[in-house]
Parts: sequence; structure tokens; C-alpha cells
Amino acid sequence: MPEPKKLIVNLFEMACVSHITHGLWVLEDNNRHRTADIDYWIELAQVSEEAGFDAIFLADVVGAYDVFRGGPATALREGLQIPNLDPLTVIPAMAALTRHIGFGATFSTSYEPPFAFARRMSTLDHLTRGRMGWNIVTSYLPNAARNFGLAEEIPHDRRYEIADEYLEVLYKLWEGSWDDGAVLADRSTGVYSDPDRVRYINHRGENFSVAGPHLTAPSLQRTPVLFQATGSPAGISFAGKHAEVVFTGGRTAADFRANAAAMDAAAAARGRSPGAIRFIVQAGVVVGRTDDEVAAKLRTYRAHSSVDGILAHGGYAIDPGAYPPETPVADILRREGKQDVPLARTLEPGTTAGQLLANVRSGREGRYFVAGTPSVVADEIERWLDEDGIDGINLRQYHSFGTARDFGELVVPELRRRGRLREGYEAGETLRERIFGAGHKGLPQDHYGRRYRGGRNLDGGGAASVQSARVPAI
Repeated sequence: MPEPKKLIVNLFEMACVSHITHGLWVLEDNNRHRTADIDYWIELAQVSEEAGFDAIFLADVVGAYDVFRGGPATALREGLQIPNLDPLTVIPAMAALTRHIGFGATFSTSYEPPFAFARRMSTLDHLTRGRMGWNIVTSYLPNAARNFGLAEEIPHDRRYEIADEYLEVLYKLWEGSWDDGAVLADRSTGVYSDPDRVRYINHRGENFSVAGPHLTAPSLQRTPVLFQATGSPAGISFAGKHAEVVFTGGRTAADFRANAAAMDAAAAARGRSPGAIRFIVQAGVVVGRTDDEVAAKLRTYRAHSSVDGILAHGGYAIDPGAYPPETPVADILRREGKQDVPLARTLEPGTTAGQLLANVRSGREGRYFVAGTPSVVADEIERWLDEDGIDGINLRQYHSFGTARDFGELVVPELRRRGRLREGYEAGETLRERIFGAGHKGLPQDHYGRRYRGGRNLDGGGAASVQSARVPAI
């Protein structure tokens, strides 16, 4: 019999008080109010590594949620992703006191130059000894655009065009600027790096002009594991070219399978091997030792869930709670002159304000949600693996650190007993090796980014090393 498919497990996190389970930060012993405390991140990482998770997946935004009720007041009251720390800066604290768990950090390609980001990510891959991943996003909040000097958001598909060139620059820096063996560290000659093995990249494109060379020598992975969160046509095409792990989903198993199949086809069209992309979904798991314990947790979580927080996070252009429950939402949209908002395009005919609020409250308990004892949870996760075809989950946190501890103590042993989780970590493995297996330290040969390794395909042929260029003295 073939070996059972093993689950990738990431803890879904964000450096803020209210990430994605709004209102629950007030629960007893919940530590989310401590996210600006370095000890929070150290303990989180240690709990997650003890549980055997593959990585901590850090979300991020670079703007405030200010559409609901016409401003950021609701988000501020709720702690909804504001205040919010830079995810890249909390990783060294976690890495210093762990040895195995990986880190996936979200960073946008729309607003900051690629050269500086390339150095930061290479630095993190060095400091973590090859445990870094990057969740590629293009940013979607209107406030984010205004924070970086733009009057309005860059159109969706245009953001992906910019992102494509952004990745081009990064591959040239990470893969092409330094050769393997360029660092000699030869005490006898006093030569640290061989100039003939380091080169400018001389990228000149529509959006970026970057000379290089990369300021950081190659890290263990060179290019971090490339995560992406998407489901749009432009995002699917981008994933086929670039992504190694895609964070996607859908309301139904059929939706998920359609998204995954489209990305697999896009990858195949790029000449990538079958299985080049792993697919993860956001999952909610509420587990207890008994049915009564599970029921008590569910009651607590549902009772404290903040509808205002969910509405603000969803960018709702109307406040359905301000109207009688029987009011048709279409009438509200018409009354407020908002027939062109996204909600209007996805609304089921006849939906009332009360029904919309009920849908909002239950929206996180869909296909990838399970509440039960360890055997019940494991049964459902096996169904996701075998019937839907997922490869892994981003585990939604209802309680920090209770969610991670519960999963590690109750679910992990049951999944391991069934052969669905790795028994432990391999010493020295990179995050890419953790996800794809031994020997997969860097980008695979059929990945687009590998075309620049050794200086191949660089603008100007990549033949000129930094030694051959004349640089003015400072």
C-alpha cells in the first residue's frame, strides 16, 4: 500500500491583537494582548516547535481597515490588525530559541523596492539557517495605497504585473549575483570573497532599475520558500510561474479542487513537474478530550466572537446591524447608493440584514472547520487530505497559546499514529526540505528562478564581474 499522505501544519499568526478570530483576545489566559512583547514570540515559537508544526505563517497588512462605517474607528476599538508589528522583525527572536520550525512571512511587492527586501530576506534565511519562507502578496487595502503616496489602489491585475518583475529582480539577486563558492574566507591570502564569482545584475525594466550586486552572500536556500495566497485568474497565472506553496480555499471542496487544478495546469504550462505546488487551506480546529469540553469551548468562542470585527475585516460598505433584521440588503445598498460595491455583486437575491449577520457569524465554520475529540478531528483532516486533496493547513488560532497546545497535545499524536504527520524534525533541514523532502534545499531545476543561477540570462549576459567594473572611490 502507498504511504499515507502527510499533512503540512502551519500555525496561522499575525503580529497584532485581533488577527482573524475577532473579539476572542479578551478570553481568560489569552495572550494576544502581549504581541508587542518579545517573550510572546519566544513562547509561541517554542510551543509550536514542541507541537511539531512545520512553520509559523505570519500574515500582514500595510494599511488600516477603514471602509466599514467610513473610517478606522471599529478596527481600532477591536484591535483589528492595528496596532500591528512588522512580521519580519519578530522572526529573529523566535529563531534564536528554536532549531527546527520554519517561518513564513508576508511581504508586499507593491510598495517597497525589491533590492532592500532581497537583503532582508537573505539575512533572515541566514539567521534561521534556511528556515524562511515568503508569502508573496500585492496588498489590497485602499488605505495601504494612500500610505505609500498613491491616491487609490493599483488595479488588481496591474499589481500582479509589477509583482512579476519584482520576482525577476529578486531571482537575479538571490540566484544569479553570487556563485556557489564565491565566499572563500581564506585567512592565508586575506581574501574573503572572490570578485570573479560575484556580478552585477544590471536589471532595467518597466518598474525597476537595479544594478546589484546582491549585498548578501547566498543563504542555505538562496531563494526562500515561495508562498502565495490567491484564487484570482491573475493570481493563478502568477502562481503557476512562481509559487511553491499556495494558500487558497473555497466555500466547498469543489471550489478548492478547481483552484488547485487551475494552478497545477498553470505550473505544467511553465514546464514545472507534477506536484510542484503544495496547497494549504485555512482551517479551524476546536479539540477537547471529551464532547462536553469541546462544546464548552465552542460556546465560549461563539459567545465572544465580534460581529463588528468581522464586518470591519471584510470591508463591508454597509452596517447591516443598523437596520431591522427583516430589511432586504438590496434596499440598504440602494438607499446608501452603494450598488456597485463587492457585496452587491455576490449577494444572494432576497438576503435580509438579519440573514447577512447570521452568515457573517457562521462564516468561519465551513468546509475546513472541525470541532470534536482527537479521533473526530483526525477523521475530518484525513477527509480533507484524501477527498479534497489538500496538502496542509494554516491553523486558525482561537486562543493563544491554547489552540497550538491543544493541537500539539491532542491532535498531533493521533495523526502520527495514523501516519499522517512526520514523527519529528530532521536536524539541519531547510524549510523547503521540510515541505518537499530531503535534497530540496534550493529552488528546483524546473522553477523559473533557477534560470539565473551562475549568472545565466542576466541582462547584458551577466559576464561582467564586480572586479571588471570601474567603481568611483568614496
